[in-house]
Amino acid sequence: MSPPSLCAATCSTPLRAAPPPLLRLRRPAASSVSASRAAAPSVSDDRVLRIAEKLEDSAPSSPLLDPLRSASALSLLSTPWPNRNNESFRFTDLSHLPRRDDPISLPTRTPDLAPPPSSDAEFHILFSDGLLISASGPHVASLADMPPGSARDRAAAAVAASAQFSHRDIFYDFNAVGVSDVAVVYVPEGAKMADNPVHIMFGCSGGDGASMLMSNPRVLVIAEKGAEVAIVEEHFGIEEGGGGHYWANPVVDIIVEEGARVVHSYVQRQSSTAAHTKWTTVQQNTSSTYEFVEVSTGGRLDRHNLHIQQLGPETVTDLSTFHLTSQYKQMHDLHSRLILDHPRGYSRQLHKLIACSEGKGIFDGNIQVNRYAQQTDAGQQTKCLLLSPKAVVNVKPNLQIIADDVKCTHGAAISGDLDPNELFYFQARGVDVKTATDALLFSFGAQVINRIPFKPIEKKALAQLKELLTLSRQSTDLVEVAQ
Repeated sequence: MSPPSLCAATCSTPLRAAPPPLLRLRRPAASSVSASRAAAPSVSDDRVLRIAEKLEDSAPSSPLLDPLRSASALSLLSTPWPNRNNESFRFTDLSHLPRRDDPISLPTRTPDLAPPPSSDAEFHILFSDGLLISASGPHVASLADMPPGSARDRAAAAVAASAQFSHRDIFYDFNAVGVSDVAVVYVPEGAKMADNPVHIMFGCSGGDGASMLMSNPRVLVIAEKGAEVAIVEEHFGIEEGGGGHYWANPVVDIIVEEGARVVHSYVQRQSSTAAHTKWTTVQQNTSSTYEFVEVSTGGRLDRHNLHIQQLGPETVTDLSTFHLTSQYKQMHDLHSRLILDHPRGYSRQLHKLIACSEGKGIFDGNIQVNRYAQQTDAGQQTKCLLLSPKAVVNVKPNLQIIADDVKCTHGAAISGDLDPNELFYFQARGVDVKTATDALLFSFGAQVINRIPFKPIEKKALAQLKELLTLSRQSTDLVEVAQ
């Protein structure tokens, strides 16, 4: 018997308490400045306040979202704009984001998609410029449209609890203040959906050219006890030619209950002039499994904060990431944190990067093995290829171990050349150097891309990798000829 869908929920459990009123982000009048200074946190950055005010004014009223919005609004009152003095932004260049007086715009209506992106998946969610357009599937719905019942109460409680997330940064808070609705994937106990993925599409069209369009989509995934689900995120620009100047700021929260399994694929191919700042948070309970594959090739600025916490013993976490900086001054930044607090946890993390032209790559990976996480087996590895003298990578694999009965390893390899033994292997079999180089670079990224279980997305990512490597090779050849 198949599990009931969200729309078939009949039980009704009222929320226990009304949410607090949404904190209004308003500059005090001149006559009241001194009177309010002692009562409220000081505003540390006018740029932060200006963006937060605009986001707050655009967000529709929602009792289900107000607890999260209020907490983030309060946080933004005392949050300065990030700079190089912040350790977590030490190598991250945010100059592509709006400067102090640069205007931003927000979507004001449901955009027209002609034609709308299609999906080969039976279950799918479509966002356009951060607005939730459609949700199809028995376990997929918007939070606002979920009928009263245990499923909605569980989702609303999870959204409210995310207000207490202690590792948040300015981008997480911007999303919380500006989000208009939450797409919910709720997989009930025992349901198996790993072979039929939920395809989540995030399309961005860009602004009017005079301002930077900012979007703040949000997704919540809950896999109940023993459930299995596959999630495929795809972020892309709808109008690549001239209309791609936008700022996508999505958040995806994932809860994996006891014995559940979530297979999560994330493909980012934004416009070449776009900014993409993303948060992914994951909570894993006892004996749960979380498998993550990321392929990021688009955007001028791409920063991904990946935060995972193991909340029970015998928990499995497997992370694979591939970044390609093939465009002029393109930057990919992965900040990951995995926290292990319980015995017999297992984790593996592989990060791979190819930096071309004047591209820049950043990897700050932190694995924290706390006191009671005995018999943990954790491994972390990053491999980077620099194909240009002007390409730069900054990597910081980091293991923090307090437990004393563990098996933990980490390593970093950065190279400006391919393995000469591998090139010789090809040449010895009659393959010229150029063809051999292309094959080795392709296989370097394909090692991660082949782990995407959704074949249409895997094929699309492989084709784009081949195209971008070819374009990068042609650009390099043109520079060499000119010199």
